[in-house]
Amino acid sequence: MPEKQKINILWFTRDLRIRDNESLYKVMQEDLPFIAVYIFDKDFFNSKQFGFRKIGKFRTKFLLESVLDLEKSLAQKKIPFLKKFGKTQDIFKQISEEFDIQKIFCQKEWTKEEVDLENQIKEVLPNVKWSKSYTQLLLKPDFVKQKLDKIPLLFTTFRQKVENNLNIRNEFETENLVYNKSFFDLKLKNDDVTLSSLGFDDFEINQFSAFPFSGGETEGLKRLKSYFFETKNLSIYKETRNGLVGEDYSSKFSAWLALGCLSAVSVYHEIKKYEAEFESNESTYWLIFELLWRDFFKFTSMQFRDKIFYRNGILDQQYNLKSDQNAITDWMNGETNSDFINANMLEIKKTGWMSNRGRQNVASYFCKILKQDWRFGAVYFEEMLIDYDVHSNYANWMYLAGVGNDPRSRTFNAEKQAEQYDADKKFRNLWLK
Repeated sequence: MPEKQKINILWFTRDLRIRDNESLYKVMQEDLPFIAVYIFDKDFFNSKQFGFRKIGKFRTKFLLESVLDLEKSLAQKKIPFLKKFGKTQDIFKQISEEFDIQKIFCQKEWTKEEVDLENQIKEVLPNVKWSKSYTQLLLKPDFVKQKLDKIPLLFTTFRQKVENNLNIRNEFETENLVYNKSFFDLKLKNDDVTLSSLGFDDFEINQFSAFPFSGGETEGLKRLKSYFFETKNLSIYKETRNGLVGEDYSSKFSAWLALGCLSAVSVYHEIKKYEAEFESNESTYWLIFELLWRDFFKFTSMQFRDKIFYRNGILDQQYNLKSDQNAITDWMNGETNSDFINANMLEIKKTGWMSNRGRQNVASYFCKILKQDWRFGAVYFEEMLIDYDVHSNYANWMYLAGVGNDPRSRTFNAEKQAEQYDADKKFRNLWLK
């Protein structure tokens, strides 16, 4: 029997980009040829929690577009790419039957489902080495460790410590790397993955969506260029970020960041470029401030691990709740006693998007007015949101339920918020008509 060819694998998960991709950079430095792999995991697309799907049609469409865009970019670099639908463990086993896999390069994860998935791969490939990169973060973990013994509960404490001599790494130079390893035909062939094969009917983006964008690094970089350098909207970000209607009240980078089509480090360096070229003001700082919030929730989840999914949260705070399916259904369908809450809930139902202002209000209403189990709200958002990110989603829901990063209990007054942010009723009229 001929000896199997030795290869490495670049396993794409939520780092669907070429620019500033540490795993890509590292695998390119190795002597061995490699295959890039993306797996639409069958179990993930079939699984449910509290009756909700793990992923709905909006994020699935965005994910599919992102993977297809990555496929084109890899083809331009002549990097072999395997795109499969099935059980992750089975696909890795099939590759190992054809090749002698030496090392897997991937993004570092620490939340339960992602770690479980890695362990399933380790079961079928016990001798393979792993090279993992903290590529989803803005700050390097070593830098944060130097500043803090442990991650504080309050964001302000975290921010003040890390902002002192803030040190952001340079981007990994991956855009111009050329793949020149000799290769061979893969017996395994790419699957033709479509929205339909993933279990969803095709659909048109809602004409009123504040997020009418497509997935993929190409679109993400286009949006970055437009928001910064073409419209200069970055200069007014702080004034407009609490908006509710339209594409440009906020950067809308979150969906590309969540799937790793954009890296937070690239966004940071583009802000710095913008400041050097145009101006540095409170708004340009505020986008960095928001990137730090994103990292804060990631470091919080790294510290507390699975507690971010527990009912009593990271505070072990007693959480008294009712369980009223009718109240939850009314909330989901935009049929509560508050027109402002209803408008936001109809927006997410029809578009997979909701503003930051809206998210805080509907979560507060769910937890504090309806007094429902916050985890039901979190899993509904997990299914619906295009820009779902496990750390930000669960941390924000804990926060608003009073079992998360801020022990102070706060309740948003939806009527006052509507007066402040939707005085002309433009947003409510858009969704309640």
